[in-house]
Amino acid sequence: MELRAVCLLSGGVDSSTAAAVARDRGYVLYAITFDYGQRHRRELEAARAVARALGAKQHIVMSFDMRALGGSSLTSDMELPLNRSEEERAAEIPSTYVPARNTIFLSFALAYAETVGAEAIFIGANQVDYSGYPDCREEYLKAFEHMANLGTKAGATGRVRFRIEAPLLHLSKAEIIRLGIDLGLDYGLTWSCYAGGPKACGRCDSCLIRLEGFRKAGAADPLEYESIESM
Repeated sequence: MELRAVCLLSGGVDSSTAAAVARDRGYVLYAITFDYGQRHRRELEAARAVARALGAKQHIVMSFDMRALGGSSLTSDMELPLNRSEEERAAEIPSTYVPARNTIFLSFALAYAETVGAEAIFIGANQVDYSGYPDCREEYLKAFEHMANLGTKAGATGRVRFRIEAPLLHLSKAEIIRLGIDLGLDYGLTWSCYAGGPKACGRCDSCLIRLEGFRKAGAADPLEYESIESM
C-alpha cells in the first residue's frame, strides 16, 4: 500500500529538509504551501522548486490573507528586527511571530491529509535553533495530533491514526543542514530571508540563523546575500 504524507512546505531550510526526510522514509509527497499575505512571494517560488525537485505527487498552494489580522512584522508594515545577536533572539518571542500560524497551517494540512488518505503530516518545526515561536514546541504538536484524531471523520471512525511528524524537532540548524545534504537536497532552491529581495538580506533573524547553521555545518550556503555580518 502506498505510504502518503502531507508536507508543509514553505521553501525554507527546515520545511524542505523535513520533506526530504519524508521522501527518504518512502512516503509519496503531497506538498502544501501557503500564500497568506506574507511580505513577499519569493518563498512561494522556492517551495514550488523544492516540491518539483523532491518529486511531489501533488503540490497545492492555499491562498488567504492574514494581513487583515496583522499582529506580525511578516504580515504588516512593522519593521523587521535586524542584526540581532543570538542572545537577543532568544530573549523574547519576536515580532515575526504570526498569531496562530502553525495552527492554521496544520488545520489545512489535516484537511488535505484526510482528503488524500495520508496518515502522516510532516512539519519542519524545530525547538533548538528556533526563534521562540510557541507553535514549534513538542507539546503543542502532540496536542494538535490529539485534536486531529478527535476532530476528523477519519480519526473518529478509526480509519486513520493521524501522526504529526516533526523529524527536525531536536536538531540544531547545523545538524538539519548536514541531514539535508546527506539526503541530496539542493539548498540553492530554498529561501529563508524575511525581506524577500533579489538577494537574501543577511540581516534578518532568519538569514542570521541560516548563515550560522551553514557555518557550523562546515558547508557553503549557495544563496547570494546583500550583506553578511562577521560572525
